[in-house]
Amino acid sequence: MNAPTDDTTSAKPSNFLRAIIDRDLEQGTYASRRWAGTPGDAAHHAAGEPDPAKIRTRFPPEPNGYLHIGHAKSICLNFGLARDYGGVCHLRFDDTNPEKEETEYVNAIIDAVKWLGFEWTSNFNGQAQEHLYYASNYFDFMYRAAEYLIEAGLAYVDEQTPEEMRANRGDFATPGKDSPFRSRTPAENLARFREMRDGQHADGSMVLRAKIDMASPNINLRDPAIYRIRRATHHNTGDKWCIYPMYTFAHPIEDALEQITHSICTLEFEDQRPFYDWLLARLAEGGLLQQPTPHQYEFARLNLTYVITSKRKLKQLVDEGTVSGWDDPRMPTIVGLRRRGYTPEALQLFAERIGVTKSDSWIDYSTLDIALRDDLENKAHRGMVVLDPVKLTLSNWDEVMGAGHLEPCTLPALPHPPEGQAAPPRHFTIGKEVWIEREDFEEVPPKGYKRLFPGNKVRLKGGYVIECTGCVKDADGRVTEVLATLVPDTKSGTPGADSVKVKAAITWVGVADGVAAEVRIYDRLFTDPQPDAGGKDFLAALNPDSKKVVTAYVEPSLAAALPDQKFQFERFGYFVADRLDHQPGKPVFNKITGLKDGNWAK
Repeated sequence: MNAPTDDTTSAKPSNFLRAIIDRDLEQGTYASRRWAGTPGDAAHHAAGEPDPAKIRTRFPPEPNGYLHIGHAKSICLNFGLARDYGGVCHLRFDDTNPEKEETEYVNAIIDAVKWLGFEWTSNFNGQAQEHLYYASNYFDFMYRAAEYLIEAGLAYVDEQTPEEMRANRGDFATPGKDSPFRSRTPAENLARFREMRDGQHADGSMVLRAKIDMASPNINLRDPAIYRIRRATHHNTGDKWCIYPMYTFAHPIEDALEQITHSICTLEFEDQRPFYDWLLARLAEGGLLQQPTPHQYEFARLNLTYVITSKRKLKQLVDEGTVSGWDDPRMPTIVGLRRRGYTPEALQLFAERIGVTKSDSWIDYSTLDIALRDDLENKAHRGMVVLDPVKLTLSNWDEVMGAGHLEPCTLPALPHPPEGQAAPPRHFTIGKEVWIEREDFEEVPPKGYKRLFPGNKVRLKGGYVIECTGCVKDADGRVTEVLATLVPDTKSGTPGADSVKVKAAITWVGVADGVAAEVRIYDRLFTDPQPDAGGKDFLAALNPDSKKVVTAYVEPSLAAALPDQKFQFERFGYFVADRLDHQPGKPVFNKITGLKDGNWAK
């Protein structure tokens, strides 16, 4: 693979699929399609009528885990193309493996697609139709298709052991060897296959294989298995079946039954395309499917630095307690990204910017964060927070302002509100004591330091100019309090000091109205930009500093946040009120990303 790249520099992101669709529409490749509905589908168009959708795409996840950032790219691609071309995108569950699939995952996938902003409904001539499908709804048809292949001499039941099949399959340098069961008659194979269906044979004792070419240079055409025996309760069909189709057999049939025009998948399925085409051609010859059949197109999967997208490895992180769950904000799952604070608009923008190509490359994680910042810059309300607090006392406050006085302060929640709208205000108070960041005071300042040190003046943002006079320390020499005085204005002599020039302004939170909050500082889960590439142990690359929890003080406007509300914490970056744990009186915020990439910058 190529070195990490940042594709945001392209003026127009590449997408070769648009050229293919444009060509097909211009040539009328699928204009002759006639709507037939699908098994279990309440077809809203009479059979034989032209299909009203210009194109049909599909997003076909297997419900064996939670979706991740790579799936988000595919969702945006398939649903986005259908939207842009006046077509329909189907949400389909490829549920052909009952041992690993659960209703929990089905519901999570539905929720993720909706959250990303997409739906699977169409409305033609006032007739609404939902395009939510399951591979398991087609099991009856798939079984009939398998029997047809057997009767046509194109499939046979093989009783070799898995080890024998593997050995006789050959490799890239050696052609495969015919199974001793390959020469059975169609009648013998059909009887045996029905015995498999009726539960007369043990799991793994035999499989149904397509009869193609054991000497093919494409190993996927060396009589691939298309049905196996599995006694497992299915989340949708229960215990109706004890045989299940293989994914490579089911997937093209699903596409054809749903009249998909452009079947879009990632490059690892490119070698499977010849079988995809072979199967659809044979079933169309037998009259089981209508022409034209779908065509499969492959694009490069998303390789994002500092991220792993293997479902197995992500599940391992959850099962071993390395993370708190699938929705841990450090996880690249859609539920994790959502809880971290990423927005649907940011993920859509990210997918658009990286484009669609057939070349594998690595996208730098900063590209995702740039999309997030671009989305939130003019939407996220500002607020001040102190993450590492130390108290600052204004020793002349009582003398100048009056004992116990709290001065109202106001700043805009948005520096650049939408055109034609006034900037909403945020209100807070300043009094004798405020919280400041510990790093904003140095008793002996380093060269170039412009914040608080004895004798230096700074502005409390949105408040007054102050002059540092010293500090208080504990027995260990740690600063426990910073001391300062209000600086009067040189012209009026009143607090404010608007005419006093200072070189720095610091953020702060009033002790009187600031609210204690739990703030979770999240960072990248791995320290290696390619944590599992080349067979590396991804666990060895875990970032020990990927999560820190601090007790901070936030201004009143932040304490009133609603769950899932996003903010820009001034000077620190973008944060979100945790959608599960945040509650009135006990605010909890998650860091989404900083104002810039900081230590991760290339």
